[in-house]
Amino acid sequence: MQARDQRTSTPGTRQPQPLPRAARAEEAARAAARAPGGLSPADVASLQRSAGNGAVTRALDEQRHTHGPSCGHGESGGRVGSEGRAGGSGPAVVQRRKPSQDAPREHFAAKAQDHPEWPVFRGLMTAGGFPPDVVESAWQLLLGGVSEQERLNTGSADPSLDPAERRAYRASNTWYRELVDLVGDHLRITTPTMALWSGGFDVSVYAQSKGHTSLEFTRLGKVVDQLELHADWKLQAPLWNVLSRAFVERATGPVHVFLRAYSPDSVLIAQEIPQLRVIQKVNPAVTVLWHPLYTTADGKIREISEDLRLTDDASYRSRDKCVALMYQYLLRFHDEKNTKASMAHKEMHELLEKNVNPKADAE
Repeated sequence: MQARDQRTSTPGTRQPQPLPRAARAEEAARAAARAPGGLSPADVASLQRSAGNGAVTRALDEQRHTHGPSCGHGESGGRVGSEGRAGGSGPAVVQRRKPSQDAPREHFAAKAQDHPEWPVFRGLMTAGGFPPDVVESAWQLLLGGVSEQERLNTGSADPSLDPAERRAYRASNTWYRELVDLVGDHLRITTPTMALWSGGFDVSVYAQSKGHTSLEFTRLGKVVDQLELHADWKLQAPLWNVLSRAFVERATGPVHVFLRAYSPDSVLIAQEIPQLRVIQKVNPAVTVLWHPLYTTADGKIREISEDLRLTDDASYRSRDKCVALMYQYLLRFHDEKNTKASMAHKEMHELLEKNVNPKADAE
């Protein structure tokens, strides 16, 4: 719908004719890009409604010229968010398949529908029942988020920021958060129970096969999981952190955690489980069951029983017990010729060498 001309006539004068759509779009784009903080996700939605995607394109172009990393403007004055994790040199990220060599190397934020994956995204979202305007807005937020993440990653190098502030700065992408605000309800589970996981994407597939819903099998997760978006994984990893957080926030009942490898710095341990504990305090129906896993030489995932046997189902209410059983099995029964479990075995040894002793969560 076209924006209405806001000018008024005075007595005795002829009312000016409304500006052509292209002129209004140009005017709106310049105004939005000049606004403090540049073009926000809310501005994108407003511009799309009033002046079309062309205005969004021009505003993003002007914003990038004014606030890009090569223009000489400092980044240290930006707001630093509160998300991030303690320890490590960067934010924990969900374990995902990395982009292929053919992944796009442009942002496409200013020409969203030229991105090679736009037809795929549009088709998947349309098949999922999303209306066209939501599909376009979600796509713009995704690609705007990729562009914004590069700015945040560059700005986080500001020497005036301490390590915690750098991590928080990189995690403060409002475009990705606006995406969740727009379509986050489609992160709800489709089964009675939610699944969280660590140790490789096939663990997520395994959890789904057991009747639980992991993030990648939600209505929205299925769509985003099939996209590469950009060749630089660091520009989209924070997106999955935002989606992961929003997913856990929607827990309403039992949550099954599938663990093939233990890492204190993983999203599961550093972000998802602490958030889940907060939710448990206000909703006692949210319980946590831990499943220690081992992958046999034929690639089949099995669960570890208390007597260290492989079985089809073994769950525990204590994280410590789950991790201890996994460690004991790897120490006593792992065959070094079994390449399917070599990564989990390697990570276990590295943790023991560092004398890491994971603390149990209170149950």
